Amino acid sequence: MVCKYVFVTGGVLSGLGKGITTASIGLLLKSLGLNITAIKIDPYVNVDAGTMNPYMHGEVYVTEDGGETDLDIGHYERFLNIDLSKRNNITTGKIYLRVIEKERRGDYLGQTVQIIPHVTDEIKDEIRSIGKEQGADVVLVEIGGTVGDIEGLPFLEAARQMRLEEGLRNTLFVHVVLVPKLTTTGELKTKPAQHSVQELRRIGIQPDVIIARSPEPLSIEVRRKLALFTNVPYEAILSNYDVEYTYEVPLVLSEQGLHNLLIDRLELDVRSSKPDLTDWVEFVNNLKTPTKDVTIALIGKYTSLHDSYLSIVEALKHASASLRVRVRFKWIEASDVERGIVDLSRCLADISGAIVLPGFGSRGAEGKINAIKMLRERDVPTLGICFGLQLMVVEFARNVLNLHKAHSTEIDPNTPYPVVDLLTSQEGVVYKGGTMRLGSRAIYIIRKDSKIYSIYRSDVIYERHRHRYQINPEYIDLFEKEGFIVSGYSDEGFPEVMELRNSKFFLGIQAHPEFKSRPLKPSPIFLEFLRTAST
Repeated sequence: MVCKYVFVTGGVLSGLGKGITTASIGLLLKSLGLNITAIKIDPYVNVDAGTMNPYMHGEVYVTEDGGETDLDIGHYERFLNIDLSKRNNITTGKIYLRVIEKERRGDYLGQTVQIIPHVTDEIKDEIRSIGKEQGADVVLVEIGGTVGDIEGLPFLEAARQMRLEEGLRNTLFVHVVLVPKLTTTGELKTKPAQHSVQELRRIGIQPDVIIARSPEPLSIEVRRKLALFTNVPYEAILSNYDVEYTYEVPLVLSEQGLHNLLIDRLELDVRSSKPDLTDWVEFVNNLKTPTKDVTIALIGKYTSLHDSYLSIVEALKHASASLRVRVRFKWIEASDVERGIVDLSRCLADISGAIVLPGFGSRGAEGKINAIKMLRERDVPTLGICFGLQLMVVEFARNVLNLHKAHSTEIDPNTPYPVVDLLTSQEGVVYKGGTMRLGSRAIYIIRKDSKIYSIYRSDVIYERHRHRYQINPEYIDLFEKEGFIVSGYSDEGFPEVMELRNSKFFLGIQAHPEFKSRPLKPSPIFLEFLRTAST
């Protein structure tokens, strides 16, 4: 079958859920027996998301091959249950860097290098190359930002050209728009969506499908009005209304026949005309029908933007569906703890478990350390992730080993007890982007009587990493004498997993297991953590 391309654009404002929409389309197509890949285009000039503040862009999602990507790549992986590559996140920075490198080598043979055709050709070549490399029947391409943004124009132009080059039956444009409801009159208003489509048509793209984000299902009248003013057939106007869980979106779109539109419009050769969503429906039902509630504290420094820790939240949801437990999140801002703004003892009084969240830098570190001490002393099930593990080590060194000025050299380069220190491989590194210890790495489980072995039941596990600092091996004997043991090592010889003997669950891991959690296959470590917290 000839490779097909589905382009997803958005209008009116950002944050409409293009990523969830793209992932949902992918799930429907995969459930029809097709091979799917998904590409996120980010029009910012950064080469990747690695150097961006989570407050600016949400979490940095890490791929198996060590890409620091947009969080939408995480949505695609979770919905499609596949591992994508760093190549699946295209940015303006990557494209322009490649064009400039070609110009410097003389590849353009003296031509004046221009946006059209050179930049747009590079974009098209990359999209096609990814689809071919990954053996896709359908390539989903989400163009980030909002139609009309100046930085997104080259990508929209490349998409327009691909319609001409690939043909009408091999390309499809899905436009995601906002249909707000006025609180004063209770009306759903279509004018923002109309203007968004007009802007897209000025660029040269006529959408084939419109997916309208709204607080409630669109009425027949609203759908007819949108069809009239956007030149999109009534049956191709779909309502993506507010739901409790984003995992319901594929079911909402399937009920409205989106898969039939895709099959007919792209002339897809599918094994069945109806997607098999049996397991997905069961997962969603489990999410929506818990048998008990459990409160989990999330302690971090970016808690005012929950997307900063999106994959951790989703990993907890995956585990909660498996256990039929509803997780109630209690966000605790570590900086507020540090400044004494919140009463930590009261905050931790009614929780069943806590996760010490990742995050670089000194801000909030002492607040996390204070929280860890209280959690350890109260024997509250606690999971530390990446920097969370490192601060668990600092807290234990100070308060149990009596190394009172122990710290990470990231925060205190002059600490007399550097229990956390820079990776040897990071010495002399100047560039910040793409230079951390990244991607899937082996963790060797050395104790069969450990919590981590009971969770994974394997001598070697693979989880994704993103860090520059490590637990200093020189202090291991001191920790283990007091029961804080190393149960997993890296192939470079530093501790990857540490856990406290004779505790319910007090475990830290250098890796980010949240990135490999899937709705139908929860992360083992999150599953065991939540099981312990809920019993």
